[in-house]
Amino acid sequence: PLSFSAAELVRAAPGPLQPYLRLMRLHQPTGTWLLYLPCTWSIGLAAEPGCFPDWQLLSLFGVGAVLMRGAGCTINDMWDRDYDKKVVRTASRPLAAGDISTFQSLVFLGGQLSLALCVLLCLNYYSIVLGAASLSLVVTYPLMKRITYWPQLVLGLTFNWGALLGWSAIKGSCEWSVCLPLYFAGVMWTLVYDTIYAHQDKKDDIIIGVKSTALQFKEYTKQWLSGFSLAMLLSLCMAGMNCNQTFPYYSAVAAIGAHLAHQIYTLDIDKPEDCWKKFASNRTVGVLLFTGIVLGNL
Repeated sequence: PLSFSAAELVRAAPGPLQPYLRLMRLHQPTGTWLLYLPCTWSIGLAAEPGCFPDWQLLSLFGVGAVLMRGAGCTINDMWDRDYDKKVVRTASRPLAAGDISTFQSLVFLGGQLSLALCVLLCLNYYSIVLGAASLSLVVTYPLMKRITYWPQLVLGLTFNWGALLGWSAIKGSCEWSVCLPLYFAGVMWTLVYDTIYAHQDKKDDIIIGVKSTALQFKEYTKQWLSGFSLAMLLSLCMAGMNCNQTFPYYSAVAAIGAHLAHQIYTLDIDKPEDCWKKFASNRTVGVLLFTGIVLGNL
């Protein structure tokens, strides 16, 4: 049957191209959504009252999210190719499986970053500098799992940079009373979903010596996730108040609270398939907030 899922599209691509598409995780778009959605929040909040968000900027940031998530995954797999060979879930990744060489992946990384730079250069000077500042986080994040039990925090700092960049792309600079609470909310959100994600690999991580918040929190994971979720919701309320958001926005925040509560309550940290399902459901969280922002603005 005809299918338009990302995985089917990658499988339908020419054979020599497929390892590169899998290297940038084009077949697993959840991560791209989680990188892109904080950008949409910021662009939506920066829109003039009564107006829709700037669709051209939303499209531009969408292209940037695909490229930068792909570049991040490429860097991650280059750092982790020896680790990935020892983990069942990651052993089939192109670099770990030997489908492409390190040199080929380096050239591919250069191509992705060059295209991402072209996207960044379409923005104002403030945003170009702000966007370039995130590259150090993109490069160093994969190393964090070797030295700290909090690599998910560094991922949060990296993945939610769009919460700052979207606003500055429209306004020419950041309104910190809005952007910082929004950014902090995104970081807390990442700690929730990526801790859940990390529970998939905790047995392998212990064996190969990789650290994560899943191993740090252990059986107290749900308590920690509840705290992060509460901090996220309070920060979203603060961001909304500081830019005069209206009832639909706060309704969306309440719906997000209910979604996260159900997600955490029903989570089984010892079942990898349930962890993946809960992780993937966080796209709904991001879409809910964007919808609330748009309706609140109107």
